[in-house]
Amino acid sequence: MLDKVRGHDYGKYLFKASIVRIRGFSGEDITFDFPVTALIGPNGSGKSAVLGAAGCAYKPVKPGTFFPKSAVGDESMGGWRVEYDLIDKRLNPRQLIRRTSNFRQAKWVRGDVVDREVLFFGIERTVPAGEKTRYKALARSTYIHKLPLKQLNGEVATQVEHVLGKSVADYRVTQYGFDDTFFVGKTGHNNYSEFHFGAGESSIIRMITRIEQAPENSLILIEEIENGLHPVATRRMVEYLIEVAERKSIQAIFTTHSDYALSVLPDEAIWACIDGRLRQGRLSVEALRAVSGRVDKKLAIFVEDEFAKAWVDTILREKLAADYDQIEVHAVHGDGNAVATHRSHSTNPAVTFKSLCVIDGDSSQHEDKDAGIIRLPGTQPELTVFESIRGKLDEILAVLTVSCQRAPEAQESVRRSIEEIIRTNRDPHLLYNQLGIKIGFISEPIVRGAFLTLWVRTNQEYCQELATRVQSLIKAVSN
Repeated sequence: MLDKVRGHDYGKYLFKASIVRIRGFSGEDITFDFPVTALIGPNGSGKSAVLGAAGCAYKPVKPGTFFPKSAVGDESMGGWRVEYDLIDKRLNPRQLIRRTSNFRQAKWVRGDVVDREVLFFGIERTVPAGEKTRYKALARSTYIHKLPLKQLNGEVATQVEHVLGKSVADYRVTQYGFDDTFFVGKTGHNNYSEFHFGAGESSIIRMITRIEQAPENSLILIEEIENGLHPVATRRMVEYLIEVAERKSIQAIFTTHSDYALSVLPDEAIWACIDGRLRQGRLSVEALRAVSGRVDKKLAIFVEDEFAKAWVDTILREKLAADYDQIEVHAVHGDGNAVATHRSHSTNPAVTFKSLCVIDGDSSQHEDKDAGIIRLPGTQPELTVFESIRGKLDEILAVLTVSCQRAPEAQESVRRSIEEIIRTNRDPHLLYNQLGIKIGFISEPIVRGAFLTLWVRTNQEYCQELATRVQSLIKAVSN
């Protein structure tokens, strides 16, 4: 699907939104490189603004839905503007088309706005049915319902079951009012109305029903996809969006605070809203909290990926003793992000913790120890650690074997596997996974942890230098 987007192989698709100015954003671009996009960020960071800006590219979405103007407090809306690059094969079969939404003279202006089916699911979708005024009549003893109860559509029921992990084969739906519906569930021999559904259960059935009814190439917008859902159901809902994107060429954009919602997406599908900036790439919600300046410890260390995080964590766990509890290490997806985040925190007087940046040995960023930007040794990180331990096998093979959860007598088998992997490996990021499989399906974290621990114990000079720097920063905060 990444290739399909790159090839512009869609009938209709929002490819890019350039936010010239809107709320806290100015001069920020977001590209939708995957048909399912997650927007993450702390409360108030602008996730909903980006979601709304995306929706305003199309005729069915009225800008006032996301950006109403109040007579009090909204004087700064003048000059708000978003520019779009769109795929619409009906209007131009070969090239992207450009459109603009802007707020001027106290109203929104959109020229030659493009039409596309857009479904928006806001936070109110999880309000329990019993609290919705439109269903009050159903609770009256005098109400008589004459319309039939029908089974759920087969495809809808199948997809709902995949998300909720429970059968809805006996659930029914009936028409209510002019254009509304009401559901009836069943457990064993007992029927129960939607008044007794869980909020997440009801919202999932309604969302999937509308998405399955939507035409191909529709745009789906969802606020806080995890609302009312168990974490596993949240992940399954995103899996459903990916599946329906492939099946029906739909595009989906959602906001979230859940790591479970991000777990099945590629890095290109995740955008973080941080301090008026848009940053592409995978950030855990924990890392996002640190990037936005919400750290409870005395020192935050920013690195570019999960391997660097594991490496730095291992060094400091071994060297800091009790002081280790005063630090947090965060992978922020990319050396540029790591350096920018560190510099931002270092120059922000409102930040109460210290910051340090550790870049990879092959990073294009410049090391600046005086500014708190230091470099890991070697070039490619995974390969650097692997080759270092490989070069000392005669001394540490027994410890490495046991640390990888293999019996002591498996030492020569482990040695042979290491030599074979280094000869055949084409992607250093896979070294520890490949070795784990080779020596008996040992998990990658266990193998990686064994190599990193031994690397620390055999590279004392670098590790002590890093630990000393960290301890001085912790002491500075304490003083």
